[in-house]
Amino acid sequence: MAESNFVDYVKIYCRSGKGGRGSTHMRREKYCPNGGPDGGDGGRGGHIILRGNRNYWTLLHLKYDRHAMAGHGESGSKGRSFGKDGADKVIEVPCGTVVYNAETGEYLCDVTEDGQEVILLKGGRGGQGNWHFKTATRQAPRFAQPGEPMQEMTVIMELKLLADVGLVGFPNAGKSTLLSSISAAKPKIADYPFTTLEPNLGIVSYHGGKSFVMADIPGIIEGASQGKGLGLRFLRHIERNSLLLFMVPADSDDIRKEYEVLLNELRTFNPEMLDKQRVLAITKSDMLDQELMDEIEPTLPEGIPHVFISSVSGLGISVLKDILWEELNKESNKIEDIVHRPKDVTRLQQELKDMGEDEDIVYEYDDNVDDDDDDIDYEYEEEDWEEK
Repeated sequence: MAESNFVDYVKIYCRSGKGGRGSTHMRREKYCPNGGPDGGDGGRGGHIILRGNRNYWTLLHLKYDRHAMAGHGESGSKGRSFGKDGADKVIEVPCGTVVYNAETGEYLCDVTEDGQEVILLKGGRGGQGNWHFKTATRQAPRFAQPGEPMQEMTVIMELKLLADVGLVGFPNAGKSTLLSSISAAKPKIADYPFTTLEPNLGIVSYHGGKSFVMADIPGIIEGASQGKGLGLRFLRHIERNSLLLFMVPADSDDIRKEYEVLLNELRTFNPEMLDKQRVLAITKSDMLDQELMDEIEPTLPEGIPHVFISSVSGLGISVLKDILWEELNKESNKIEDIVHRPKDVTRLQQELKDMGEDEDIVYEYDDNVDDDDDDIDYEYEEEDWEEK
């Protein structure tokens, strides 16, 4: 699939259905002159529902379908006939989709599992028919409840990839080369910065038929958390990763310094990312002999596992897999639910502009309701409103 088909950020307008109004019908039959009220209840308006679907890996299908609208509930009718409920609007989204209010930046919901359903906007309740309001002293109420109004909101949907291991490094650190060498993924590889312009996922095979998922994101540069380069756009994809694999080339001037810069960018973007397990891989180590490795090793950061690897020659690849598998299966490394912070409105507007999603989405609709021929609306007291 073409690179341009990867969409991880969309802005759409959502509108639930309004409830149908209750009927004010009075029973009139030949042999039942005093039939009394028999107006039925209005139907419920349709919900806007998000459903996780593992067969989707991008939000592309929503990029050109910017309006999600549920059906309105129908009005009640005579004979205590209830109106039909409005049709729900189900939006299929890939697992890992997070939803925010586009105007306030407020976090709304998170869809992480296949088949998981979340009601984003509830449809309005249908109004009660006049037969609910008859009493001993009010035997012919000629009023009924109107249906509850619909809800509408413009939302931002973000896709955060689900993977076990996330690759973190500067451009040309060898992330894509590693992913292509240990999985069936075929990311674009070249000798210039920012070759990778979209995240890539690969399934890495391990002993005994076991496997884990590895995610390659575009390279991070210093200042990425402030919007420089491509990092701000894609840093969110490693928020869900259980383990972070830092990759620094062996020909770097200062391996420890580069690691600290990468760590600081993650800290600035989301401090909770520092709670994840970390492994350091020194890439392109086929240019080093054992003596140089021994000299470099004391200068590496303390407290995290490290390994010298070469994706071209295969040096250290099996050792890297062993370390990753061991770290992934530690009891202290179980994935916990991440806390989604509300988005800063100023930064949100900049993100929308960068993603080409800053245009206003407006939908004009007909607010008319078909009335029953024999129904008349009357004023009624507040006490007549009761929970259904």
